[in-house]
Amino acid sequence: MTAAPAPRPLFSWRKHWAHRFGTAPFLPMSRDEMTALGWDACDVLLVTGDAYVDHPSFGMALIGRLLEAQGFRVAILAQPDWTSAEAFQVLGRPALFIAVAAGNMDSMVNRYTADRRLRHNDSYTPNDEGGRRPDRATLVYAQRAREAFKDTPIIVGGIEASLRRVAHYDYWSDTVRRSLLLDAKADLLVYGNAERAIVEIAHRAAKGEHPRAMTDIRGTAAARPAVPEGWTEIDATNADPPVRPGDGPAVVRLPSYEAVKADPALYAHAARVVHLESNPGHARPLVQRHGDREVWLNPPPWPLSTEEMDALYELPFARAPHPTYGDVRIPAWEMIRFSITIMRGCFGGCAFCSITEHEGRVIQNRSQASILREIEQVKGKTAGFTGVISDLGGPSANMYRLACKSPDIQRVCRRLSCVYPAICKTLDTDHSALIDLYRAARAVPGVKKITIASGLRYDLAVRSPAYVKELVTHHVGGYLKIAPEHTEAGPLAHMMKPGIGTFDRFKQMFDRFSREAGKEQYLIPYFIAAHPGTTDEDMMNLALWLKRNGFRADQVQAFLPSPMALATAMYHSGRSPLRPLRGGRGEAVFTAKGLRQRRLHKAFLRYHDPENWPLLRDALKRLGRADLIGPGKRHLVPAHQPAGTGRTGGEGQRTGRKKGAQSFVTTGAGKGRRARS
Repeated sequence: MTAAPAPRPLFSWRKHWAHRFGTAPFLPMSRDEMTALGWDACDVLLVTGDAYVDHPSFGMALIGRLLEAQGFRVAILAQPDWTSAEAFQVLGRPALFIAVAAGNMDSMVNRYTADRRLRHNDSYTPNDEGGRRPDRATLVYAQRAREAFKDTPIIVGGIEASLRRVAHYDYWSDTVRRSLLLDAKADLLVYGNAERAIVEIAHRAAKGEHPRAMTDIRGTAAARPAVPEGWTEIDATNADPPVRPGDGPAVVRLPSYEAVKADPALYAHAARVVHLESNPGHARPLVQRHGDREVWLNPPPWPLSTEEMDALYELPFARAPHPTYGDVRIPAWEMIRFSITIMRGCFGGCAFCSITEHEGRVIQNRSQASILREIEQVKGKTAGFTGVISDLGGPSANMYRLACKSPDIQRVCRRLSCVYPAICKTLDTDHSALIDLYRAARAVPGVKKITIASGLRYDLAVRSPAYVKELVTHHVGGYLKIAPEHTEAGPLAHMMKPGIGTFDRFKQMFDRFSREAGKEQYLIPYFIAAHPGTTDEDMMNLALWLKRNGFRADQVQAFLPSPMALATAMYHSGRSPLRPLRGGRGEAVFTAKGLRQRRLHKAFLRYHDPENWPLLRDALKRLGRADLIGPGKRHLVPAHQPAGTGRTGGEGQRTGRKKGAQSFVTTGAGKGRRARS
C-alpha cells in the first residue's frame, strides 16, 4: 500500500481578504457587534447548542477563532430559539456558509438519562438551565437555517454529526436512523476533529466552489447519486474488507441503510467495518446506500502536528463567556476555566466510549513550551485564578506523547485498541515527557497546585512507577478518580478493559506512594452497570468486591448506548463486533435491557442502600445465593427491612458513610469527557 500524500499545513493557506478587519475581542453575537467591527456581513455563521464561551475547550470557539485566523469574518448564533426561522436571521445571511453543531455533547445524551428520563439541567447553558436546546439539535438547527436562508450552503459538524455520519442505532427512538447528512438536508457533514476540513471548505468556498461539490475532503461525508467511475468497490456486506484491494482507487461498500435497519446482526458487522477503516494512514472511503442516494464517507482527517496544535490552542481566545451573559453561571465553563488541554485522541478503544471515533487513535500533542505559555495566559486573563490549575489533560490524563514505536506499523495497523487485550509491544509507554511537563508546570511562578482531573489509564501508568509517584506525590487533591469499570472477566472483555488485577497493582502503587508522601489519599473508582456482556451474577460479584474493599457508591448510572460506539452495536444486535461476524452472525452477547433488570444492576452497585434491599433479596434468592442475606460481614444485604424504606429506585439517592468505608461517586459510561469539534 503506497503512502498517502502529506496533509497541507493548517496555517499555510493565503488569508482571506477580510483579515484586514483584524481580531475581534469576542466573535460577534449581534449586528451591533458586527457593525462595530466594520462588517457589513459575516462570511461564516456558526450555530451552536452551547452558550458561547471563548475558550479552546468549547468546539465552536475553537473553530471560530481558527477561521478568523484564516481571514474570515465569523459570527456565532448560540442557543437560538428553534421554534421559527426568525431567530436564525438576526445576524444576516453569511457570505459563504452556515456551520451547525449541537454543542460539545450529543444533544440526546445531554438531555436524557440512561433510563430515557428528561434531564432538568444543562451544564453548557447559563444558570444550568435545561431545555435551551432541542432534541437532535443539529437536525433542527439545520432545518431552521435552511428556512432562514434557502440558498446558503449548510455544513453540519461537531460530535453529534460525527457520531451519526452513517446509518446508526439511536437509543432514544430504539431504531436505526439514516445518516444525519441526509436527514439534516445538509450540503456536507464534517466528522472528527474538524480543523483541516473546515479550513479547506472555507477557502474553496471563498473561491466560488459550492460545498456540495467538495466530495474529496478528508473527514467529511457527502451525498452522491452513485460511485464515480474508476473506483473499485469492495463489498463488505458479509466479511471484513480485505486490506489490499488491488490496483486503482477503492471504496468499501457498507451494507445499505435499509439492510442494517432490517438485520441487527448486519448492523453490528457494519459497525465493525467502520471501526476497521478508521486509521487515517490506511483507511479507504466508505459508501453506504440510503434509498436512491449514496452517503460517501471520506477517510478520517490527518492528525494535527505539534506545531499545528500549538498554533491552534494559542489563538487569541478571550478565555471567558461572551459579555452578554453578564455574571450568570455556566457550569461547564466553571469546570474547565483553569484547565489546560495538552493532547487529544485516545488509543484505548473502550467499547462503550466514542472518543476514539471522534478524535482518532493517534495522539496529537502540544509542546511543553506552548502549554506553559497557556498557564501564563490563565494567570493573566482568567478572573478568579488562585494559583490552582485544575487539570493538565485531555481525553486521557497520561497518553501525552505516547505513540507507536514504528510509523510504518502505525500507518497500516487495524487493531481496535492499542492496549487490549494487552498493551501492544510496539506501543511506547514512556511517561518521562509527561513527568517533565508536570515538573515544569509546577515551577511556573504563581502556580500553587496542579491537579489531574482527566481519566487516568492505570494500565499504562503501572508501566511507569516514576509517573505514578510523581502523580500521587504532587497532583492528587486527596482523591483520584479512576475507572476499572467492572471486576468480572465477561463484562471487561466486552468493554475492552484490563482485568481487575491491573487495578489492584495500581492501587498498591497509589497507596505506597501516598504513604511515602505522608498524605492520606483515596481512589474513587468508577463502575458501569448493565453494560453489554454483564449478567446479574457479574453484578453480584462486583457488589461483593465493593463490600469487601469498603467502597460505597453515592450515585450510579447504567450504560448509555451512545451513537457509533461498539458497545452500542452489541446492545442493539446482541452480537459482538469485536471479532469477525461470519455470515453476519458472530458471538452472541447478553445485555440487560428491561427497566427492572437495569435497576437491579444499579442496585448491586448501591448494595448498602436500604431502598435497594428488597430488589436485591429477590435477585439473590433467584441466583441461588440466599446465603448472602443476613446480618454478618460476609452477607451482602440484611434480612430485615428498616421502617419507611423499600422502594426499588435508588438512583442518585445518598446514604451515610459506614465507619471506615470510602464513599465515591460514579457516573459510568459517557462521564464528563470533553468533546471537541
